[in-house]
Amino acid sequence: MKTIQRISTVFILIALFSLAVTTPALAFDGRSGDVIVIEADETVKDDLYVTADEFTLEGTVQGDLVVFGNYIVIKGTVEGDLIAAGNTVVIEGTVTDDVRIAGAALQLGDEAVIGGDLLAAGASLETKEGSTVENDALFAGAQGLFAGSVGRDAFVAGGAIEIRGEIARDLTAEVGEAGESGPSPAMYINDTKISLPTVNPGLKIAEGAKIGGDFNYTQSKDIEIPAGAVDGKVTRKEPVVDESNIPAPPTPAEAAASWTFGLIRDIVTLALFGLLLAWLAPLFMKGLMDKMQAQPAPSFGWGLVAYAAFFFALMLIVIVMIVGGILFGALTLGGVTGIIIWVGLLALFALIVGFVLFTGLGSQTLVAWLGGRWILGRFNPSLAENKIWPVLLGAAIVGLLVNLPLVGWLFGFIIMFFGLGALWLWVRERMAKPVAAAVQ
Repeated sequence: MKTIQRISTVFILIALFSLAVTTPALAFDGRSGDVIVIEADETVKDDLYVTADEFTLEGTVQGDLVVFGNYIVIKGTVEGDLIAAGNTVVIEGTVTDDVRIAGAALQLGDEAVIGGDLLAAGASLETKEGSTVENDALFAGAQGLFAGSVGRDAFVAGGAIEIRGEIARDLTAEVGEAGESGPSPAMYINDTKISLPTVNPGLKIAEGAKIGGDFNYTQSKDIEIPAGAVDGKVTRKEPVVDESNIPAPPTPAEAAASWTFGLIRDIVTLALFGLLLAWLAPLFMKGLMDKMQAQPAPSFGWGLVAYAAFFFALMLIVIVMIVGGILFGALTLGGVTGIIIWVGLLALFALIVGFVLFTGLGSQTLVAWLGGRWILGRFNPSLAENKIWPVLLGAAIVGLLVNLPLVGWLFGFIIMFFGLGALWLWVRERMAKPVAAAVQ
């Protein structure tokens, strides 16, 4: 939604401006550390800038508070603005001026009081019953549960929004449709030290909610609004669809032209690759074709085995890299560890590239060449022994088979398994000959 993007942009600009302004001050009037606590009897008579893993304010800051950390809790009083960003930001005390917060889990406790505006962006925002925002509230994020009160206008945008509290003036809501949003942040954010509410996708005005002014919301259909919940005018806007981003479905002529172009491209690619192999590795290709022709059923069966063996080999290389790295790292042989990792990465790269190249083009070239030779052998045996015509004829046939609608993918898999199996049998035979010679 464009409005959400605008809100997020504004918030980011505010945050960057705040950073630019506060960075010089961090060197002079700031606190940093793993855990920082401003005790209840402590008063900071100036602006305070904090970076910490965990920060808790129980005392008073007589100025602005800017804090960045993992877990931030405001229990005391901030007599100025609050700018906070972290994984979890909880406000349980009083901020006399504006609040700008961002994080995964944002929460206003039941005794929280914000004397100015609230500007929040994050995965989840909950304003508990009893909390107060005396001026405007603006939120953009995945979900929001508003059970507290807002003294003036509120603007909310997200995938799941529920209003339970009171908004003194106008409410504007841009919310995703019910059923269109992803899972609740509570399902994938589990290190916040606070419980996240579960808000159903879409927009809901709960029983007991109160909107003192107009209610403007964006949805494709009317939502249920409890009687007496809105004092002003209710206006629903249709979601704006950016038609420029919706691709128009191709016409039958365009679809046919696209399929024909793809077919010609695949045939030409297969033919060129086959001619290249016929020139560079004729004996290798002849050996594979002989294996496939002499043992068609074993070729298909061993192709299935080779397909599974590829993924097993990838897993084995990764395990060797991890175990080797840990073992030699424990022996303080860092150089050996680096060599193992680099060799493992190169082996993974070579194995993946070789597998993709052979299954994508090698198998199809092999079947195309063998098929073309078999067909030409029925009509003109002399042409069947040629290195060019069997490849061209077979490329046209295989290219057509793998591009057939609905069943082309099946032909592709069958051809791939035949080719992998022939390669497996050929390699196994070549490796067995040196072993047998050594035994003799």
